[in-house]
Amino acid sequence: MSQIRNASDTTCKQLLRDGECFADLSNALYFHGRQVIKPENQISQENDVSTLIGKEPLPMETKRYRDIVRKASINGDYMIIGVEHQSTLDKNMIIRILNYDAQLYINQVESGKEVRPVGSFVFYTGDKEWTYSKSLKESLKIPPEMEDYINDWKLPVLEPKKMDPQILISKRLKEVVEIRQSMLEEDLPEGDEINMCKAMDQLFQRFENQGIEKGKLNTLQFTLKEQLTTTSLEKLNELTLNIFNINSEEDVLKIIH
Repeated sequence: MSQIRNASDTTCKQLLRDGECFADLSNALYFHGRQVIKPENQISQENDVSTLIGKEPLPMETKRYRDIVRKASINGDYMIIGVEHQSTLDKNMIIRILNYDAQLYINQVESGKEVRPVGSFVFYTGDKEWTYSKSLKESLKIPPEMEDYINDWKLPVLEPKKMDPQILISKRLKEVVEIRQSMLEEDLPEGDEINMCKAMDQLFQRFENQGIEKGKLNTLQFTLKEQLTTTSLEKLNELTLNIFNINSEEDVLKIIH
């Protein structure tokens, strides 16, 4: 059977930029679903100079913005939350996150702003399970005598296929997680193979719930199933992420072509 291909990086970032989705992911990770971070209590900082990595010209190409950065209120206290989308495994991700977070602290100091705490996590949509280190110490070979003197840095990783959709509030994010999970057949030996029929059934149920006319839905269902043999699974992932932007069969066909 075919393996699930990586979802579009651009599409995933669009999903993460949605304030409700961002709050939902953050609450799922930090508070096990409790609604502590509210969409209305976030300030986007993607275009703020304090989020720029490597402000000065350097021989190495380190100048870039983080994927998603928000200043969020947690019970009245503000902190900065950064999210990086990954569709592939990266064994050096912990070092990248450490660098991003450290630069955020440095840039806050240099800008003369009040220094806020920084927390980061990875939204990982790849096919394989994340197996690389989730803390700095795990990635290093540390002499036992120095263990207590080496600072650690954590790398939380959120994988849609491992999330509990029932704790999510955002309808869009919940549907994305459920449909992606339905593409996986847990009782198969390789665990990450596609249960295409189940995924398609759920996808069309969502279309029906959105109010697409029965006649159009039947035509769309026939057309899509007929084209699945030649449509990349990356496109199906993109279709899943864009499900709430779909109003007609033409919208679907634009995505899968």
